[in-house]
Amino acid sequence: MKALLAICMIVASTFAGAAGSPAAMSPAATPAAAAPAVSVTGKVLEVKHASSYTYLRIKTQNGETWAAVMEAKVKKGATVTIENVMVMNNFESKALKKTFPTILFGTLGGAAGSAPMGHGMGKPAAGVKLDNIHVSKASGENAHTVAEIYSMSATLKDKPVVLHAKVVKYNAGIMGKNWVHLRDGTGSDADGSSDILATSSKTATLGDVVTVKGTIRTDKDFGSGYAYKVLIDDAMFQ
Repeated sequence: MKALLAICMIVASTFAGAAGSPAAMSPAATPAAAAPAVSVTGKVLEVKHASSYTYLRIKTQNGETWAAVMEAKVKKGATVTIENVMVMNNFESKALKKTFPTILFGTLGGAAGSAPMGHGMGKPAAGVKLDNIHVSKASGENAHTVAEIYSMSATLKDKPVVLHAKVVKYNAGIMGKNWVHLRDGTGSDADGSSDILATSSKTATLGDVVTVKGTIRTDKDFGSGYAYKVLIDDAMFQ
């Protein structure tokens, strides 16, 4: 326990002051953009795959700890380095039905990090066809298309929005919420304005066309390479 505490204190100190307590982190919080990268290296003692994450129990020079990275092929006994570490306290993984008193979120460094197990967080899941998506615009007050949300993001910041779109990617239990990627056929793949993320405590079904109601947030950086120019927060699906 003392060894684990030492690891957490070292990592957490990197974010102290500017970022606030890691325990308070959520999809609505923003880590300090200027925080230096921190890495932890250790031997893998246990591997668990759930949702879009690979959970690793690792033995470091300071003791054992749990870490979570994007889905990756990691074998028990391998030595790994977790980079861009962010500490989360009392993190609940609904997929694993387990609460971690302390867990390190980050990216997998080295050769292991270049061999993803599945699709990336920002890319649609396999099996979801992106061609010929044409979803009609929602009606009523605050209704916008995906392209409009991007082009009007400065005006729509912190305001309610209604979107009619197709669920093209669904990741459950990321930082306490479900992450849903949506497309309606508007926008451009070239500049990323064709796909918008919605974070929610509610579930959604891959491939469904839904009406989404939520609040626009802009320039959100969750750390570990997950940054979004615009997203829909606290989304409800109908």
